[in-house]
Amino acid sequence: MLAKCLGEFMGTLILILLGDGVVANVLLKRSKAEGAGWMVITAGWCFAVMAGVYVAVACGSPDAHLNPAITFGFGIQSGNFSKLVPYVVAQMAGAFAGATLVWLHFLPHWKETEDKDLKLLCFSTMPAIRNFAANVISEIIGTFVLVFVVGAIYSKAVAGTGFVPGFGAYLVAALVWGIGLSLGGTTGYAINPARDLAPRIGHALLPISGKGPSGWGYAVVPVVGPLIGGGLAGMLLRAFRF
Repeated sequence: MLAKCLGEFMGTLILILLGDGVVANVLLKRSKAEGAGWMVITAGWCFAVMAGVYVAVACGSPDAHLNPAITFGFGIQSGNFSKLVPYVVAQMAGAFAGATLVWLHFLPHWKETEDKDLKLLCFSTMPAIRNFAANVISEIIGTFVLVFVVGAIYSKAVAGTGFVPGFGAYLVAALVWGIGLSLGGTTGYAINPARDLAPRIGHALLPISGKGPSGWGYAVVPVVGPLIGGGLAGMLLRAFRF
């Protein structure tokens, strides 16, 4: 289990470093990618997932969940929750470490960026229209699609006895890109409690130049919504016996 937790830690670290990194690249002042837009952000998160999965597997976690909602959903599917607590701890720690590296990488750009909301968005999500019920529903739907389709990708009907090593990561990355393009504009598609909560804690604790509040009034949405969505997907996966 220690090796698997190390894999989850390292994979989630890379996921957040590259994922939050692309957001910072696009939003922070005097970055050469400033203003590159939503297509770049969604593509960056796609490649971040792919890289994170590869690192997680190489470092000891063949599951490569990188996401408490996935761990929870597959726990419901299998009826085995033994991985839930250790994986979530590793994922949260990896996400915090990845967010810290984003802060270090863009160190001079925080001072150049006056907009406090843009700085927060480099670490955590924020809705386009703040509506608690609608925001939770968006996160539920997005995460349901993530967990259910990942289950379908690796099902016997699709994967047979298994993909060529490494190919599954491409498909999952493409799925995350699709979710971002199709469903991400409402809340910024956290679809991962560790992806939002741990970097938000990082935003609160790190000495980011000129930062504002860490948005704790919204923080429950990208935690509760994905867990509900992941849980619903896990129940449906169990019903279909993928």
